[in-house]
Amino acid sequence: MSTLLEGERFDFISSGLHIIQSSTVFSFTIDAVLLARFTYVPITKGSIIDLCSGNGVIPLVLSTRSRVAITGVEIQPGLVDMARRSAQYNQLQSQLSFMEADVRESKLGNKTGQADLVTCNPPYFATSTDNEKNTNPSFTTARHEEYGTLDDIVQAASRLVKQKGKLSMVHRPERLPELIETFRKYRIEPKRMKCIYPKSDKEANILLIEGIKEGKPGLTCLPPLTIYSQMGTYTEELKRYYEGS
Repeated sequence: MSTLLEGERFDFISSGLHIIQSSTVFSFTIDAVLLARFTYVPITKGSIIDLCSGNGVIPLVLSTRSRVAITGVEIQPGLVDMARRSAQYNQLQSQLSFMEADVRESKLGNKTGQADLVTCNPPYFATSTDNEKNTNPSFTTARHEEYGTLDDIVQAASRLVKQKGKLSMVHRPERLPELIETFRKYRIEPKRMKCIYPKSDKEANILLIEGIKEGKPGLTCLPPLTIYSQMGTYTEELKRYYEGS
């Protein structure tokens, strides 16, 4: 049984999984779970690496779909510790591991070309204000590209993934042109994408995208997903997708 530290709590994710969270650090959002449901996964052979792993929500959800080893990479030591304790609480420590590392550094060198899949829920925003930095550094690191740009992250993913392996990311739709350009810069060919809409009459605010290293051109746009009904409740479609049914 994992011990909670002061200010921490256990939150339910789905499929019987719980995760350690705290108001002092950035909590997981629906974006991460949707990515874990969207992506291709190797089932019994291979390995997965999750970059910008935070408190480990994507590896936790991926464990319900795959039996391969999953490694989460996160730069904030406090979040790495929380992720490890969450894995222990869910009795997944034999499958999930977490390492403190910067995607821009060579510490990941021993994993070059090993992953069948790399996933990432990266910081969405390129810059932050001084006020944001001073308010909560952990939140700033999670939301802004303080420790790695989109280019840095895709470059790292391309190093880690095998030939014909996959990279799956969740991001903002407004950065789609940059995503495609950066994927191709590092030999990741975009193959699948899905837009997520807060309501049916609103613009998309989440983008799921997957590419193949050295893949052939050809992008499939999957049917959209709407999160809320006009009454403000989760749609049945969202519930099914979130639970992986």
